[in-house]
Amino acid sequence: MDNYQSEFEETMGKSSKAYTSIYMYGKRSKIRAWFIGIFITAIIVLFIPWTQNIRAIGKVTTLRQEDRPQEINTIIAGKIVEWKVKEGDVVSKGDTILILSEIKDDYLDPNLLDRTKEQLAAESEAAGYYQDKVFASESQIDALQQEQNLKLKSLDNKLMQAERKADSDSIKLSAAANELSVADRQLDAAIDMYDKGIIALTEFERRKVQHQNVRAKWISAQNDYNNSKQELLIIQLEQNATRQSYAEKMAKVRGELFASQSQISGATGKIAKLNNQFDNYRIRQGQYVVLAPQSGQIIKAKKSGLLEIVKEGEMIAEIVPTEIEKAVELWVEPMDMQLINIGQEVRFVFDGFPALVFTGWPKASFGIFSGYVTAVERNISTNGKFRVLVKENAEYRPWPTGLPLGGGAQSFALLNDVPIWYEIWRQINGFPPDFYQMDVSVKSDKKK
Repeated sequence: MDNYQSEFEETMGKSSKAYTSIYMYGKRSKIRAWFIGIFITAIIVLFIPWTQNIRAIGKVTTLRQEDRPQEINTIIAGKIVEWKVKEGDVVSKGDTILILSEIKDDYLDPNLLDRTKEQLAAESEAAGYYQDKVFASESQIDALQQEQNLKLKSLDNKLMQAERKADSDSIKLSAAANELSVADRQLDAAIDMYDKGIIALTEFERRKVQHQNVRAKWISAQNDYNNSKQELLIIQLEQNATRQSYAEKMAKVRGELFASQSQISGATGKIAKLNNQFDNYRIRQGQYVVLAPQSGQIIKAKKSGLLEIVKEGEMIAEIVPTEIEKAVELWVEPMDMQLINIGQEVRFVFDGFPALVFTGWPKASFGIFSGYVTAVERNISTNGKFRVLVKENAEYRPWPTGLPLGGGAQSFALLNDVPIWYEIWRQINGFPPDFYQMDVSVKSDKKK
């Protein structure tokens, strides 16, 4: 009975404690205080400044295109003889990557350069012979010209003498013609006087003989004059023949001269062609050794063994430069494109580097990096976004030295500072962030 009573009292005591815990009659509640405190806190939070931003994802790249990973190509086709490096090796500019050997029939001759030199020397010697022949032809033309001048000068003297003789014979002919005219009158007078018996037969015959002598003298003078004119004509014909003969001789020599000059031009063309071939052969032999275009790490070797054939312009391997100026390549949505400007600040979180990010409070974030927009492409890419390049802002915090090219980067471009309530209202209504123009001159002064 006692046990039962004690158990009953214990049960009633527990139910009374639960009753007093559930029902708050006669007690003061703290819910109103908590509600008022939370409401005031929310009101205060709504007026805290919030930095608007544009989020974008991208990857690590280089600011200059020559610093990006590039292919190592072979200019000529060949066969791999020896590899000097392996994938992962770091090389300096000018180091040997591999050595090739020739596979084309036109270049297999081991003495190709020497034989081309011999051809070049032979053509040069032939051009020299033709040049000597040109000089000889020019000398021969000068000699023929001088000989022609002397011959024509001699004929001019003979022509002058013949003209003088013809003038003299013409004068003699005129004198003989006058004497013949006088003799004719005297003979007529003698005939008339002989018929009248004034003079004797002997006187008549003497005058007749005298007339015949005068007539003979006239005939002789006429013959001499005709001979002088004939000689003058012969000398003129000889002058023309001399000019024609020397013109033919000089034309023949000039033909030989032009032929030699043509052969010189042909030889000069062959010499230029052989010089071009010689330089091409020499440069081609220098292409058998493939060198590193810049310092970097060798990756992605396309040919793995020896004696493999590579084609002209084919990629052999890829080199990643070591000394580069890094940048971040971002892809921005078209709706946010008008809010991005040259010189605008962008904050980053790089893959592999721990960070605690508060996008609206960048100063309170930890492990983030900063940069400036240096280029904005105005042509949309195939992924439907615009490409933006961002350069390091070393004044804020230097970027990690171990950033791998192609590594991911999450960014947010900083815009205007607004209250949180405004940002919530903007997000609910789908309005774009507030736009403002960066003072690019200030940023450029800081860089300098």
